[in-house]
Amino acid sequence: MAEIGLFPLELVLLPTERVPLHVFEARYKELVGECLEAETEFGIILADDVGQRAIGTRAAVLKVLQVFDDGRLNIVVEGRERFRVVELTEGRSFATGEVEPLEDDLDPPEPEEIEHAVELFGQLVRVAEAEVDRPDPASESLSFELAARVDFGPELKQEILELRSERERLVRIAELLEHAVRGVALEKAVQERAAGNGRVTPQPRDPTS
Repeated sequence: MAEIGLFPLELVLLPTERVPLHVFEARYKELVGECLEAETEFGIILADDVGQRAIGTRAAVLKVLQVFDDGRLNIVVEGRERFRVVELTEGRSFATGEVEPLEDDLDPPEPEEIEHAVELFGQLVRVAEAEVDRPDPASESLSFELAARVDFGPELKQEILELRSERERLVRIAELLEHAVRGVALEKAVQERAAGNGRVTPQPRDPTS
């Protein structure tokens, strides 16, 4: 096991995902500063009203965008290996913990499961009219790469982070993508109808149904 600095946030960082962070608290400026100097990683872990989760992701600083006079930083981090907090430790101004890697079970997805998830992602991109690069279907981390490109929200992203096989993650992501496609399509249809006459016209309903 290794001890790393922990950065509890109300967000989930997935492996391969890149996110910007604004670091303003003194203790986390210290943590990030040490990681930059030693070229090491820190752990990002979800902390919200439910509490602090046990599973998080190691974060590597890819780029320092801006350093302010008071020491605040704007940085970009990339998600690396997942970990489980075995025990919280003390002694530093920032949170620390003994962690162990979170390994996947050997359960690869079937080709049709990969194809289905990628196709649903393409449908979502089209219906949302978004400009998003497509991940490589052959990637060993396809599930994380797909999930990192959709704003599922922290709770669902944490669920995906904690799943223990690529197959489980792809099947779950396909379910979420299918729901998202329907939701975006419905929202666009409502907007188009409302723009047509200032009112939303309900779809005709079969009285016998």
